[in-house]
Amino acid sequence: MVRNSALQQWVDECSRLTKPDRVHWCDGSEEEYNKFIQIMVGDGTLIELNQKTYPNCYLHRSHPSDVARTENLTFICTEKKDDVGPTNNWMHPKEAKERVSKLFDGSMKGRTMYVVPYLMGPVGSPYSKVGVEITDSAYVAANMRIMTRMGNVALEHLGSSENFVPGLHSLGDLSPERRFIMHFPEEKLVWSIGSGYGGNALLGKKCFALRLASYMARQEGWMAEHMLIIGLEDPSGKVTYMAAAFPSASGKTNLAMMVSTMAEQGYKVWTVGDDIAWMHIDEEGQLHAINPEAGFFGVAPGTSNSTNPIAIDTINRNTIFTNVAMTPSKEPWWEGMGTEPPHGLIDWQGGKWESARGNAAHPNSRFTAPAKQCPTISKHWEDPKGVPISAIIWGSRRSTVVPLVMQAFNWQHGVFLGSSMGAETTAAATGAVGVVRRDPMAMLPFCGYNMGDYFCHWLDIGKKLKKPPLIFRVNWFRKDKEGKFYWPGYGDNIRVLKWILARVHGGGKAQETAIGYLPTADEIDVEGLTLKPGTMEELTSVDKAGWLNTMNEIHTFYGSFGNRMPSEMWDEYNQLKQRLERLP
Repeated sequence: MVRNSALQQWVDECSRLTKPDRVHWCDGSEEEYNKFIQIMVGDGTLIELNQKTYPNCYLHRSHPSDVARTENLTFICTEKKDDVGPTNNWMHPKEAKERVSKLFDGSMKGRTMYVVPYLMGPVGSPYSKVGVEITDSAYVAANMRIMTRMGNVALEHLGSSENFVPGLHSLGDLSPERRFIMHFPEEKLVWSIGSGYGGNALLGKKCFALRLASYMARQEGWMAEHMLIIGLEDPSGKVTYMAAAFPSASGKTNLAMMVSTMAEQGYKVWTVGDDIAWMHIDEEGQLHAINPEAGFFGVAPGTSNSTNPIAIDTINRNTIFTNVAMTPSKEPWWEGMGTEPPHGLIDWQGGKWESARGNAAHPNSRFTAPAKQCPTISKHWEDPKGVPISAIIWGSRRSTVVPLVMQAFNWQHGVFLGSSMGAETTAAATGAVGVVRRDPMAMLPFCGYNMGDYFCHWLDIGKKLKKPPLIFRVNWFRKDKEGKFYWPGYGDNIRVLKWILARVHGGGKAQETAIGYLPTADEIDVEGLTLKPGTMEELTSVDKAGWLNTMNEIHTFYGSFGNRMPSEMWDEYNQLKQRLERLP
């Protein structure tokens, strides 16, 4: 195994602090992974599922207080508070280390310290980066093997370089009062203690690939975004690549693995990534994206053969399920799976489920599965150069106001649409569900620095692109007065993507409106759909009153950034308000 002196020194420092009984350097082999599984089945951390129907699949149950990202306990630690901005929690690095080092002191006594080297991005890509997570959780180590290129391959990429992102994680005592997820972007360092939940404990995911990487990307001239990446194949066989930002649990994985209802016409979707995109400008001024991950960490509830058959096919082997329910035949079960809960169902906390007690599976229960198992995985998903991005899509869950699809007038207007995006909250984060909050570019919990500066970075990137991707806003979630969805969603979202594809390539009918280019009511292909009369007119119209009310919320949000908010965004805001006020 390749050993790096800087890495070895850091590991030794962490060992002296946390005082583990044993230190294990992960090599990433299948043999090692199987040993982790055996250890966890033996100590009850994992439950073996039905190996005939779900081969090599296991169930993990979290502590009831540790089932989602804890944004209130997630901090960005920089010398200057203003560099973090109003959307992040700030703590000075010195104070953070003084407080949290006390919790790490001796936290691994009686436990094994796993040293997890991992590669974010395809092997051999100039855009890939190395991280090393130290953890006392075999569950974390096993999940990191699924989610990243883990072990020797990462050490070989690193070589003798000191350019790696260190992350120290310990379960501690799992107490929310002693739970902290600390990011030190100026040192490219993460500390996490008191949680075993994915987003808090799998440090390659949100902590490195978004919070730290977004900070690094601004310094180095690229972009780290909370985006899926898909390739849309047209009837001629040409594939056009798109990146799309959706808040967690808003249909993002469903879109990334879409089964097109227009496949017979030749429209197919290929999966490159379902959650994170690292985007760089190539030598020709084109935006290219890689998926830094190697696996899917998806939300289970609502995933079924009718909503996402590709995901179902992906997760029926070699998968770790977290906080789902279990049938008497030891198969995973969750709400929205498409089958009735069987008699004798065991809930996510290990008790006999009774409907009066609420959900059998936790609303934020998850699956961790290798991306290479996905039936629609793109043949270019591990291309070291990435894939060329022709369209960027903003999407969020909005029951009112936002139309089915709209196109920005230009890059700057597209940045405005992303920066002002509102989303109804879901169970992926702790707190109230269904409340509309601003979630710019779906990055509100994940931007590792002042979002005013982040918007500036987006504008700067646009100026460097010779042919910027077109930018769109979509909303599958509009509801009528009875609370029913106007649009069928899921595989029929291909009909919207078809219009986006046409616009990218110079076609597609559109009407210029106050809020952007909208398709005409007859332009979206709805053949074969049963829609209420007037649906498309409703979904392609401008709600003047609703948008004006939204403008007040945007004004307050923008104002929170003070002089860090770029003037271009205020210009777009004022121009939109004027256009809306001129409407009859």
